[in-house]
Order: sequence, then C-alpha cells, then structure tokens
Amino acid sequence: MLMIEKEITTDEFRNLMAKGTHVETGSALYSAFHKFSQNALKITNEINNKYHSPEEIRELFAKLIQNEISDDFGLFPPFYTDCGVNIKIGKNVFINACCRFQDQGGIEIGDGALIGHNVTIATLNHDFNPKTRQNITPKSVKIGKNVWIGSDSTILPGVKIGDGAIIGAGSVVTKSVPKNTIAAGNPAKAIREIEE
Repeated sequence: MLMIEKEITTDEFRNLMAKGTHVETGSALYSAFHKFSQNALKITNEINNKYHSPEEIRELFAKLIQNEISDDFGLFPPFYTDCGVNIKIGKNVFINACCRFQDQGGIEIGDGALIGHNVTIATLNHDFNPKTRQNITPKSVKIGKNVWIGSDSTILPGVKIGDGAIIGAGSVVTKSVPKNTIAAGNPAKAIREIEE
C-alpha cells in the first residue's frame, strides 16, 4: 500500500496513474484527484457555456490537458471530464458533442481517431470490498490510430482498441479490440475484420 505525504505534481500524478497505483481515501494522491477535478470543472464550464471558435476550443483544451494540441484537433462541445490532465491526444482527432472522459487513469487517443456523440471513457474502478469502496484503482484506456467509436458507446478501464478498429454505436467495450476489427454489442464482441 503506497501512502504519499506531500502534494502531488501533475507529472508525478501521471506517472503514478501509469503504474496503476492504488488510491486510498484521504491520501495525497486522492487529494490530487480533487485538485485536478476543480480545475477541469472550471475549464469545461468555460468550453461548454458560450460559443468559442475552433482556435479558442483548441487553446482551452490544451489548457485543460496541460499539453499541446495539434492545429487539426476538433471538438464539438459540450465536453465533460473529471480530471483533464491525463488525456493524450494525437493529430487530426475529432471528439463529437456530449462526450464524458474519466481520465484519471489515463486516456490516450491516436492520430485520426473519431469519437462519436455521447461516448463515455472510464479509467477507474472502486474497491470491491464495501468497507474500502471509496478506494480507487486506475487502468488506462488506449485508442489506436484511425479508430472510429460510434455514438453512445462506453469504453471501460484497461481497454485497448487497435489501430483502424470500429466500435459500433451503443456498445459497451469491456475487453480489448484487435486492430482493423469491427466490434459491437453489450458486451462488445468482434463481428468481422476490416480489409484495407
């Protein structure tokens, strides 16, 4: 069990989440969740509650994730996240309206990916033991290059979606999806391979 006694920086937070560090209620790491969430609420409120040009959206999103964004990134608000700083976005990515990212555990989206309306990406699980249910375990989600995630899909913690894959609308993705594969359903299952 790892207990951290000092305030956590953004880079330390990202590194600890990448290692899958168990997060205990009341720890400094748990406090970092709340610090980042307040910043995310402030920036997403700005994104979502008035019109911004595409350039302004990119500037606000870069501020949210504390990283650079390529000039071809596109986002249609509203957009919701409860952390922000653990999102990595490739080039030519488009995120459609009403998406919700729980990114504490890490969300990586590859070049050319398309994220449909109302997609949820989760990266955290609570402890199964009712007495320690508030404790959290992170698992990152990785979305490959040129992936298309259909509207109303949910991607669960630890899932990897291979390059070129398609996730059918309304799917719940509980397991990783190979590259160039169409997967759909609840739980999502491979339907067929995509020929390039």
